[in-house]
Amino acid sequence: RWLFDRALCTLYAFCGVLFGLCSLSSLTVLSTVCCLKVCYPAYGKCWGSRFSPSHAAVLLLCVWTYALSFAMAPLAEWGSYGPEPYGTACCISWGASGRAATLYILALLVFCYLLPCLLILASYSLLLWTVQGSRRALRQH
Repeated sequence: RWLFDRALCTLYAFCGVLFGLCSLSSLTVLSTVCCLKVCYPAYGKCWGSRFSPSHAAVLLLCVWTYALSFAMAPLAEWGSYGPEPYGTACCISWGASGRAATLYILALLVFCYLLPCLLILASYSLLLWTVQGSRRALRQH
């Protein structure tokens, strides 16, 4: 069973959600940037220069803001945190009833799982397609 009080349960769940979302969001941004740099080399020219530390800082800020917005939602009463079904740790209350809880879980599914996974899949598919095209072009020369 969970050995600590409700506040520590909420903090534990919040940290798990925040860092998990940051991880997946970071991977999504990395795959998208790699795809843009390899498949569309001219994209950096429209920003005036190559990819710089300030670009990376902006992307990191976006990743953390995105993750924080979804991790803080249960603290603002949109969804909730609570003990897991086995009671040994805490996470999002997946079984919570009510419209707000259902909408939060659906938003997590769409914006924090499906969308990032589809972007990663599309980015790496486009990368592979571009590499295969380059390989064919090299063989022809």
